[in-house]
Amino acid sequence: MSFLTLDLNLLRVFDAVMTEQNLTRAAGHLAMTQPAVSNAIKRLRESLGDELLIRTAYGVKPTPRAESLWPAVRSALASLEAAVTPETFDVSKAHATFRMAMADATAAFWLPSLMRSIESEAPGVNVRMVPLTTREPRPMLLRGDIDLAVGFFPGVAAQLSSETGSPIRHERLYSGQYVCVMRRTHPLAKADLTLDNYCAANHLLVSFSGRAHGLVDEALAQIHRERRILLTVNQFFTAGRVVANSDLLTVLPRHLIASTGMTDALIYKELPFPLPAVHLDMLWHERDARSPAHKWLRAHLEGMNTVTLRSATAAGGGIAPKSDSE
Repeated sequence: MSFLTLDLNLLRVFDAVMTEQNLTRAAGHLAMTQPAVSNAIKRLRESLGDELLIRTAYGVKPTPRAESLWPAVRSALASLEAAVTPETFDVSKAHATFRMAMADATAAFWLPSLMRSIESEAPGVNVRMVPLTTREPRPMLLRGDIDLAVGFFPGVAAQLSSETGSPIRHERLYSGQYVCVMRRTHPLAKADLTLDNYCAANHLLVSFSGRAHGLVDEALAQIHRERRILLTVNQFFTAGRVVANSDLLTVLPRHLIASTGMTDALIYKELPFPLPAVHLDMLWHERDARSPAHKWLRAHLEGMNTVTLRSATAAGGGIAPKSDSE
């Protein structure tokens, strides 16, 4: 195969298919028919002497050659696009609708700032929130159901950091701390929170799936201890309301306590065992990476909201810890 005889339009089709991991979605993105996309990929296979993309039940899977080729193709096309269509983006005149997925507490914390910015800077921008019911938002991004996901996705972030060729992009926004939360008049409020009395208490777990096992339970199992999870809920607001009116304990990211709306009724204490940090990650699809409007949204989340988040965490998530002698 000679580069001089290679139809460079095939590389544009290849990039779209690699980005979407699906021939039908790639065809829609390129304003082509699916047979035309299939034919282009066939021609590229013949030119390069590699299968490139293997059909699966969920779309297509790239071969090692395709994965090694894509970064160079992506970079070259991005450079050409930037040269041919220089970015001219005026957020005050932009018209866009973003579909975002966050847990309720994350949304409650971040959306007020985002709305203030949109009202003052981007009056033509709309936001549609989609329920986040999983720690695995990649399928929603791949299907195009959402434009951005923000939350704690430990397994996803670890995989994306170690693999190449994924169309999902991610960025760490914040790292914080888990704390034990209880009502101010809880029997343990004036006592030391020891491992024994922590495990002896009844617990509430925020679980999107309803599964009564989480990060805390994994940490306790490592030291051969366990707790009783009396209740699971799928919203942080509900968790705050229940804990403020019962003797249940819960574990929450410190910066999200204020989002429960129950700060006057709650206190927090340091956990009596080590727990990994909670990370707030932002995930989006490669198809949106160069969109000026999407860049504006990501920059806002990186900037203003991150500053607000750090300030609130420094202040104790909106409430102060209660001393054991109080």
